[in-house]
This record gives sequence, C-alpha cells and structure tokens, in this order.
Amino acid sequence: MNEIVVEKNEEEGPIPHVWRPTFEKIVNALVEKDYRLGSIPNVNPISIDTAKQIKEFIEDYGEELIELPEATWDTSVYICYGNYWNVLIDFFTKKEGLSDLALNAEVREIDQEYFFDINLVFVP
Repeated sequence: MNEIVVEKNEEEGPIPHVWRPTFEKIVNALVEKDYRLGSIPNVNPISIDTAKQIKEFIEDYGEELIELPEATWDTSVYICYGNYWNVLIDFFTKKEGLSDLALNAEVREIDQEYFFDINLVFVP
C-alpha cells in the first residue's frame, strides 16, 4: 500500500499515515471515557466545556464506541485551509460498525511536528 502523505492543497483527501496513530490514541481515550485527552503527546487538552459536550454527544448517540478499525481510513478525510488541516474521523460502534458520529479536529504543523486540536464530536 502506498503511504498517504500530508499535502497542503484544498482538495479533500484520505488521512495521512503519519497522523493515524494519534487519531487512534484519541479515539481509544474516548472509548475509555477520557474526554479531556490530556495525556496524548501533541494533542492539546480539551476544555472542560468541550469535554462535556463530547461526552454528552457520545452518550446521547446511545451506541458503544469501539477502537478505530482499518476501515476508518476508507471514509475519514482531511482538507487544508491555509495554515491548518481540518479533519473528519468516522467513528465505529459495537453494534453498527460505521456510525453517523464523527470527530472534527484541526492539525497544525509547528517546527516539523504535528499538533492536534479536537473541536467536537457530532453527527454531520
């Protein structure tokens, strides 16, 4: 399989391989009900209000989240907006498989490292 690299263009593309382990850690934390994400390298901690919103959206959805399967990368996408990338990661649940829930995040490059800001979890 060809490696998907980070591109700075305005076309939607699949999630680059270099970001995937971080998104897997983020979703694993959410599966474990760690909504603040304070211990994942290069992921900015989430505010209490945003963590509360994410917790409520996941609970209201009513399905049990699971860790990201390989199929996540078939549907999740990113697009570049100047100095950052906007990302949508599709969630999977125990019963449904691919769910309607998604994670919205922003990724920025600073000194050749990528930093992640989690915006919200929602149904697009």
